[in-house]
Amino acid sequence: MQKIKKGDKVVVLAGKDKGRTGEVVKVMPKDDKAVVRGVNLVRRHQKQSAQTEGGIITKEAPIHLSNLAVADPKDGKPTRVGFKVQEDGKKVRVAKRSGELIDG
Repeated sequence: MQKIKKGDKVVVLAGKDKGRTGEVVKVMPKDDKAVVRGVNLVRRHQKQSAQTEGGIITKEAPIHLSNLAVADPKDGKPTRVGFKVQEDGKKVRVAKRSGELIDG
């Protein structure tokens, strides 16, 4: 089970976007990277093709998972993630900071 998943609210811990928060759009476990909406924006000069028009496009670049922390569901501050097995045998993610459940 992963600590950071698609749809999580995360806080950036390091880099030019330090302190910014956003939602995880895509996780790449093999590369240990994630794409976060509105964070780590890069401008790319795109050549015109039949499908796309040319110009300078802005898009999110992947950011390393070590520079991200899950936002605590209680106060939105960065927290570490722990795991807990519930009575029904389901394994859930828990915020170490407040003890709050992260997934439903």
